Amino acid sequence: MGEKNNGTVYLTRERLVELEAELRELKINGRAEIASKIAEARAHGDLSENAEYDAAKEAQEHLEIRIGKLEETLMRARVIESSELPNDKIYILSFVKLQDLKTGETTEYRLVSPEEADFDKNKISITSPFGKGLMGRVKGDLVFIRVPAGELKYKILEISREAF
Repeated sequence: MGEKNNGTVYLTRERLVELEAELRELKINGRAEIASKIAEARAHGDLSENAEYDAAKEAQEHLEIRIGKLEETLMRARVIESSELPNDKIYILSFVKLQDLKTGETTEYRLVSPEEADFDKNKISITSPFGKGLMGRVKGDLVFIRVPAGELKYKILEISREAF
């Protein structure tokens, strides 16, 4: 299962509620559904050559792994509010408006914990190369970030606790 990280997991209140709801759903409905599939597959007879049974047992294993990961994340979770953080530098939960120095385009991102990262929603993990390159920077800074595709060059236009 990889190495254990015993550090604190910083989450927004919204994400904490989402994870708690997912855990409840998996424990109640997910487990009941898997148990039903296993019982149905058992009813088909010989378990040694029963593909439905094998698939149901594998699904059960994946479900229990996901439940374990959620429980571990929630045990280490600490809710962090953006109002607790200073607004002079880029920190976790900062909204950042950047100008791409190559194209001139502006983009807005929010720096979040790895558990909340979602590139499609412009939520960038503070542990990603991009996130690490922005952390601690101030408005007006020029930022050069090495990523697998090359080097990104940005100017920090604005930093905020609230979405722009």
